[in-house]
Amino acid sequence: MGDAAATGLPDAEALAQAGLALDIDGAVATVTLDRPERRNAMTFATWRTLARIGGNLPAGVRVVVLRGAGPSFSAGIDLSMFADPGAFPAGDDLDGFIAGLQEGYTWLRRPEIVSIAAVHGHTIGAGFQLALACDIRVAADDVKFCMKEPALGLVPDLTGTKPLVEAVGLNRALELCLTARTVLADEAARLGLVEISTTRDGLDAAVAGLVERLLAVNAEAAVATKRLLLEAPGNSLAEQCAAERREQAGRLKAMAAAFQG
Repeated sequence: MGDAAATGLPDAEALAQAGLALDIDGAVATVTLDRPERRNAMTFATWRTLARIGGNLPAGVRVVVLRGAGPSFSAGIDLSMFADPGAFPAGDDLDGFIAGLQEGYTWLRRPEIVSIAAVHGHTIGAGFQLALACDIRVAADDVKFCMKEPALGLVPDLTGTKPLVEAVGLNRALELCLTARTVLADEAARLGLVEISTTRDGLDAAVAGLVERLLAVNAEAAVATKRLLLEAPGNSLAEQCAAERREQAGRLKAMAAAFQG
């Protein structure tokens, strides 16, 4: 991974304290939730360190893969944190505190990277939201999705509500959240919660094949296309047509310069 201090990336000690592992191999960064003894339950430190990773990725990274060590992707929030009365601020300071935690998720949507969640086993609450923050979800046949927060007296606040509604629709999202029921692999595929389904034994190969296909596409065109697709839901047809013209003009100029050079 190189000198973490020089790059701004968290060092091995900081990663371990956050329950994470990080490997950067050329254009691919792999982030592993690495507390298998706790089913990869996440803490405030986990989310802050994810944000630090996102803010300091080397410029050459094109694909980010999120994984979970052991039998689960993540069991969600580590509830033992609530035993500490000073774990989070009170009053108006909570808004900024939560915003900082959300930054551990929002960077996964940036146009310059494609993010992949390789999910298996329990993918609960904050873990489910982490999967939803990624561009593409590859799910093993033992996956168990659940939006647990309302059952715990909380709400999903780690950027998961918007992609959930976009994936399954408002009514189904209400049903999933307000019953906090478990969604197994077959139903998850039918609902559009996953893009690629595979066996547990085939998960690594499925992710590796997807990464290979993503890297085979022109990097600049991939960034421009993702930027277009991210804009599309909020644009009128006329606005999206204009966005397509803008992006294509840039690509045509780049291609012409490459041929002339």
